[in-house]
Amino acid sequence: MRFLVLLLWLATVATIIFMVTQPVSLDTHFVTSLIIVVIIALLKMFDRQGLFRAIVLALGTAVVLRYLYWRTFTTIPPISELQNFIPGVLLYFAEFYSVLMLFLSLFVTADPFNRPRRTLTRDAPRPTVDIYVPTLNESPQLLATTLSAAKQIDYPRDRLNVFLLDDGGTDERTESADPRVAATAQERRRELQQLARDLGVNYLTRSANINAKAGNLNNGLAHSTGEFVAVFDADHAPTRDFLNETLGYFYDDPKLFLVQTPHFFINPDPLEHNLETWNRMPSENEMFYGVIQKGLDKWNASFFCGSAAVLRRSALEESGGFSGRSITEDCETSLQLHKEGWNSAFVDRPMIAGLQPETFANFIGQRSRWCQGMMQILLLKNPLLQRGLSFAQRLCYLSSMFYWLFPIARMIFLFAPLFYLFFGLSIFDASGSEFAAYTITYILVNLLLQNYLWSRVRWPFISELYETIQSVYLIRALAAVTISPTRPKFRVTAKGETNRTSRISELGGPFYVIFFILLAGVVATIYRVIMQPYAADIALVVGGWNLFNILLMGAALGVVAERRQLRSSQRVAIDRPAEIIYGDRVIPAKIDDVSIAGARILVPANVLRQIKPGEQIIMRFQPMAPLASNELPLTVRSVVRDEGGVALGSEFAVVDPRQYELVADLVFANSDEWVRFQATRRKDIGVIRGVVEFISLAIFQMVRGLSYLVTTAAPRRPAPSPDRPNNAPPSPAQPRRTGFIGADPNAVVTGGGSAAALHGGASSRPTHTRPDR
Repeated sequence: MRFLVLLLWLATVATIIFMVTQPVSLDTHFVTSLIIVVIIALLKMFDRQGLFRAIVLALGTAVVLRYLYWRTFTTIPPISELQNFIPGVLLYFAEFYSVLMLFLSLFVTADPFNRPRRTLTRDAPRPTVDIYVPTLNESPQLLATTLSAAKQIDYPRDRLNVFLLDDGGTDERTESADPRVAATAQERRRELQQLARDLGVNYLTRSANINAKAGNLNNGLAHSTGEFVAVFDADHAPTRDFLNETLGYFYDDPKLFLVQTPHFFINPDPLEHNLETWNRMPSENEMFYGVIQKGLDKWNASFFCGSAAVLRRSALEESGGFSGRSITEDCETSLQLHKEGWNSAFVDRPMIAGLQPETFANFIGQRSRWCQGMMQILLLKNPLLQRGLSFAQRLCYLSSMFYWLFPIARMIFLFAPLFYLFFGLSIFDASGSEFAAYTITYILVNLLLQNYLWSRVRWPFISELYETIQSVYLIRALAAVTISPTRPKFRVTAKGETNRTSRISELGGPFYVIFFILLAGVVATIYRVIMQPYAADIALVVGGWNLFNILLMGAALGVVAERRQLRSSQRVAIDRPAEIIYGDRVIPAKIDDVSIAGARILVPANVLRQIKPGEQIIMRFQPMAPLASNELPLTVRSVVRDEGGVALGSEFAVVDPRQYELVADLVFANSDEWVRFQATRRKDIGVIRGVVEFISLAIFQMVRGLSYLVTTAAPRRPAPSPDRPNNAPPSPAQPRRTGFIGADPNAVVTGGGSAAALHGGASSRPTHTRPDR
């Protein structure tokens, strides 16, 4: 049977190659390509599995291959014209890379695997599990919430051990020759040891910080004995059903080493926050976890993502533990285990809630680490050369690693039109009619294929925008790791930051420079159309390409024009009954929404004149987990009228670390909350509406980004404040670090008691989460 399938596949490939290499007229190609565009658009309305899916992918592949054939043999400038040939070849290879990545993506996602749920039954055996929470420099408040959530996982207490793996308090750091480093590490060790005692978890550190996170996890393996290991990053709090929804898969396959689940985030990344798309557009990572990981799972190539996963101890011990040669120990570990014959699984259910970088600078720092880590694996452990991997696994890993070469192609696409507009270089030998017949139909098919495969998890041109905002800085990261593959070091990404004022990111300068260079290309386009009317068609085509780049860069200006962000955590809509203890009164209430810093509580209208901002109250509710207490102290920050009653905006007033268990129960216990919220953003808006949405977003953000530049450049006299004399210089508008649970209460106060707006000051009810505006 497999032989017949292989023959059918080879015959199909041969047929397509034969068809795309046949000489046809320009009109014939154009009409045929438009017919294929219409067919794909129609088939999008039907079930996207089985035969229809195969037809769409085959038709789309034929058009793409026809375009590549035309580009290869018709449009590259002759080598005798070096001034045209060199940039022309660079552009060709950028396009070839894009086509290669498209085909690799089509291979990976041709038939995504949706695993059925394997929820453990009550009478199923429960193996021993060790939970690792590695940390380097995260705040105790952040760790307290994650550890509390891990402790509350629905699993027998005698079969579960939670370990806090502290790499910030190692012997190497506590005995450092630098007295400040030593003092900080000693204090951190004491503080986290006490936190571990208070929460009833195990504290582990080690002698030296060797192999970064991989070494820390291996130290956990050396000091624990559980049959399985669950790993959660310091800011990834698990839901109660995490183990019950993952361990069942290990019973089905004794060679399964990994069950990976999605990374779900409860705060927007810089693009989502600054462009205000958080509540309506799928997050960036949903394309990876919603489609690509399921496609990798089809080929037994889904890989460990560093957190939100369960691994089999025996598999790790057989391979020597977590691999640490690269700074992406997760993918490297998976590659090692896959080549040794172990299997992996991906379960598409969000069962952790984490934090994303809030500032653009930290976002770039995180992506630079990912980029360099995947390039390290490619250079040091090329999957094409690894014995033990199947052909499909090699292609899957290659796809994941080659993706991070996008900064090179993206920067070439950004500046290529300027070679013609500024210097008159012919780097793409084609007339306007040829460009329309081949390139425009290729772009249309590409858009339709992307929408067909990823419509619910990625809107049109959003991938291009994410790649553009990263490319300017990832080019340097790529160059550094290529020159010295072993040089990059692991760095923790800062989370829980706030911006006191709206500002241009400290990394925003190059984007404005590039924008104005592209804007000069518009002037050059107009000049060529007027002064060279015989080549107006080419000038208009290239000018249109440059105009698209301006839209991309205009949207990028909106990303680096960072909005004020006073809240370090987002609110989650819930509906849980509660009681408010106010003095000797017990008042019925309902918890309307919560964040990791506070809650919005609805109470009857007759308490409006009784409870005042700044007063202390107690909230009593029924936890989902069996906890020693059900009472959580709060500080009232606002009292506002709401439909049928009063809304109390409150801040958690935690005085005992064990009270973080109640916070974790309120915010993180129920994975259904994350599933529902994820579903609200996974909407297929279609190609036409998606293009219109992107253009309108780009224009608006372009204007906003330029307005930030104007207001930043204009001299302003700061308004006097009670704590600053009229002639004192203003404080720099730098990001402010805050704890995960309001370690710095002042960081969320803007003067005059405006912290009321943080936890329910607004009267409108949220859909699910509400980022600060």
